[in-house]
Amino acid sequence: MSISLGLLIVRLVVGLLFVGHGAQKLFGWFGGYGPKGTGGWLESIGIKPGVAMAVVAGLMELVGGLLFAAGLITPLAAVLIVLTMLVAIVKVHGPNGLWSTANGYEYNLVLIAIAIGIALIGAGDYSLDALIG
Repeated sequence: MSISLGLLIVRLVVGLLFVGHGAQKLFGWFGGYGPKGTGGWLESIGIKPGVAMAVVAGLMELVGGLLFAAGLITPLAAVLIVLTMLVAIVKVHGPNGLWSTANGYEYNLVLIAIAIGIALIGAGDYSLDALIG
């Protein structure tokens, strides 16, 4: 029981934060810039077409976060989270080294480890995956 409760807490925190990041890109909520603002920034770092890629990234974060938090199709949720974090590492944080104090990829790597870890061990008893069987 305590393992499943721990998995639930991790899934909810990580998943819902990804939902928030997706909402920032898609809707401009929570201090985000919406597709146009995010798209302009993406184009400035060489990701084109910016608005379309902002929508794709926002959808991956929103859907991945919702699935992860719910523990529904958890391996797919983990793939969506890992892919967005890999792009963040390659295009933004990687050149700065590991440590987040230098805007490095330390935090992205932690999120990747959490997503892969939960995908490998399962979402736990308090998940839609468990309910569905």
